[in-house]
Amino acid sequence: MLNKKLEEALNAQINAEMWSAYLYLSMAAYCHENGNPGMANWFTVQFKEEQDHAQILFNYVVARGGRVLLAPIDAVETAWKSPLAAFENTLEHEQKVTGLINNLYGLATEEKDYATQSMLKWFIDEQVEEEEAAREIIDKLRMIKDNGYGLYMIDKELAARTYTQAAPLATAAE
Repeated sequence: MLNKKLEEALNAQINAEMWSAYLYLSMAAYCHENGNPGMANWFTVQFKEEQDHAQILFNYVVARGGRVLLAPIDAVETAWKSPLAAFENTLEHEQKVTGLINNLYGLATEEKDYATQSMLKWFIDEQVEEEEAAREIIDKLRMIKDNGYGLYMIDKELAARTYTQAAPLATAAE
């Protein structure tokens, strides 16, 4: 059975993951509007991944006999001054999410909830990947600055990203 402190914290994280999904969908809309369909694709895949993260936590709370309580999702930004600004916002956001996951892990440690610690290890590893991916794109965008051909090439590269269901959901479906 999940204790109330962890249940509340996991519910807050479900909300944070859904907010993240909403943010990335907004970034996808911004990129479409600005003629960057490849970047829009990257953010759309990110949107789906964040939904997966929320679903993993949702499933976990249910599996542990907890109650999922969905809260309203706060508004998100809808415009950025450039693709670089959108990706810088992405990195800042992912760093914040890393802090939230680390805090959850700390709470699970305090509460001696080893099952929750085990589940959260996947999220800890995932956050390393999330931050690294954003940093790589930021580095490329900073390198090319306003070079139209460079932006075109990055946009084409990001168009190739495909969605893969998060491993904890894929194994749950088997």
